[in-house]
Amino acid sequence: MTAADQPIERAIAVAREVIDGRLAAPVVEGFFDPETFTVSYVVHDPATKRAAIVDSVWNFDEASGRTSFESADSIVAYVAEHGLTVDWVLETHAHADHLSAGPYLQQKLGGKLAIGKEITTIQGVFGKIFNEGTEFARDGSQFDRLLADGDELAVGEQILVALHVPGHTPADMAFLIGDALFVGDTMFMPDYGSARADFPGGCARQLYRSVRRLMRLPDETRAFMCHDYKAPGRESFAWETTIGAERTANVHLHEGVSEDDFVAMRTARDKTLGMPKLILPSLQINMRGGRLPEPEDNGVRYLKLPIDSL
Repeated sequence: MTAADQPIERAIAVAREVIDGRLAAPVVEGFFDPETFTVSYVVHDPATKRAAIVDSVWNFDEASGRTSFESADSIVAYVAEHGLTVDWVLETHAHADHLSAGPYLQQKLGGKLAIGKEITTIQGVFGKIFNEGTEFARDGSQFDRLLADGDELAVGEQILVALHVPGHTPADMAFLIGDALFVGDTMFMPDYGSARADFPGGCARQLYRSVRRLMRLPDETRAFMCHDYKAPGRESFAWETTIGAERTANVHLHEGVSEDDFVAMRTARDKTLGMPKLILPSLQINMRGGRLPEPEDNGVRYLKLPIDSL
């Protein structure tokens, strides 16, 4: 086994502990935000009630510039109702379609904020695009923990394995907690397919390989999506499936789809897509770990709107 294989082989072993009944499965609750089609999660160990939050949402009205914490407060209420202790507030990547409520949830619930270590690449790219000054740190110091491929964290008795899955962006991570895999923006429900790969640093070929790596996990592994856009013909939103279902039925990435065919499809499809509605505010805030820029001399915080630059 090569060094590159070790993280996914470890993740397979961790999932098997739960699938084979040697450890109770983590409890997962999803919170769907209809404005951004984002699903946030609270996942906890039933034995210890230690918990992690994945991909939270800070509500933002673009027209007025007003923010609110309606989505995050649903998570706060759930954690209180179930008597959970939050150890980790996790981001699968620096999202381009919604703002992170990570710091707000830390203030309310505690826990350490963690993201993949390649966030520094994102900070470098978008620090230039938004012409951030030298006061904007590009070393990931806005986060408490930067995770590398194969890093492990504890969520009570559950083991979390961090898996680097570049392609959508160079910094994407998936998190396996017990038998629950949080895939971020690598793939969607089987009837919807895959995420775009045309953001700066994105790569359809890398995305294909990242998804194929995740598909090495046991078929019974539960897979939780970061988004759902309700595929044509489906009546309701959905965000939980299995690795087996993704491997055999994903419309873009099922078994038998070659890397070259996927790259051709994804490249052509991405050329037809517009930019996410909240990409400009989202990236400015999320590269700061979910924080607004510092106020200017009039006490007001501002977000920039680059013209003809993206």
